[in-house]
Amino acid sequence: MTQSQTRPILAEARAWKTAVAPYQQPDLRRSIWQIVNTLVPYFLVWLLMVPAYRISFWLALPLIILAGGFTVRAFIIFHDCGHGAFFKSRRANEIVGFITGLVTFTPFFAWRHGHALHHSASGDLDRRGDGDVWMMTVDEYLASPWWLRAAYRIYRYPLVLFVISPLILFVFVHRIPLKGRKRERRSVWMTNIALLMITILMSLLIGFQTYAVLQLSVLAIAASAGVWLFYVQHQYEEVYWKRHNEWDYATAAVEGSSFYKLPKVLQWFTGNIGFHHIHHLSPRIPNYNLEPCHNANPELHVEPLTLLQSFKCIRYRLWDEANYRLIGFGELKKMARA
Repeated sequence: MTQSQTRPILAEARAWKTAVAPYQQPDLRRSIWQIVNTLVPYFLVWLLMVPAYRISFWLALPLIILAGGFTVRAFIIFHDCGHGAFFKSRRANEIVGFITGLVTFTPFFAWRHGHALHHSASGDLDRRGDGDVWMMTVDEYLASPWWLRAAYRIYRYPLVLFVISPLILFVFVHRIPLKGRKRERRSVWMTNIALLMITILMSLLIGFQTYAVLQLSVLAIAASAGVWLFYVQHQYEEVYWKRHNEWDYATAAVEGSSFYKLPKVLQWFTGNIGFHHIHHLSPRIPNYNLEPCHNANPELHVEPLTLLQSFKCIRYRLWDEANYRLIGFGELKKMARA
């Protein structure tokens, strides 16, 4: 489906909602098994990383990458808990969400609040700024002062966007209770205290330097992968963006979120989040039900974005409202000459 398609009629939107409804119920056994097959190997890899690192960082590097993969998978569980999709019990979602939040250095209630804003406004040009990647329209960029254009270019530079910013976000920004209700702010402090206790314990067990190098390395890989996933799920050429008076939730979900078709191994580590259009259509679907929902409903099939194709998304920097597509700075220069 492309931007050129018109808003779906009400009957089509209702058909989509009917299609996803049977997949919204979590399966307790599958949820527990996913916790086991994610966290148990995560901690086992940690046990192997320490002696490997004491011999050589390069010997530990494959294990660090593997631990990063399990951290991404833990974040998917955390993410499902944030949507109340992983368990029927709200309390169970909150407990597991807090625990996996420690693995991913993310405060559960604060993140849940910001991510809910992202879902409620995804694809809405007039409600950007909460839980999304900073994106300017062509007109906004051209009308901005030089220093803001420079800041935007730096932010959008791949090394900054996918390597430096993710680590800053998860290590530092998530430590600050920036906004939200008392519960959201309190969750930041609770997470910070728990992480401090873990840091002290691990420093006593294996040494601060060893823990810091390994934890930061694992987190750097996981954070970069997570930001990359989020980026390609909402930053591809013909993605959906509309002004609020034309915006439609169901259309934004299906046309404004990609189907990122990954190799099976990467699909497993990323918890099926590549079926992102279905996730946005119904955030209450547990990650293990996304693929079955997709396979059973041809009306939800959209053109996939493959791993190879996704690297082209790096060049997209600005939203061209006139042509309903993302463009790069090179194309902007060509438009200026025309």
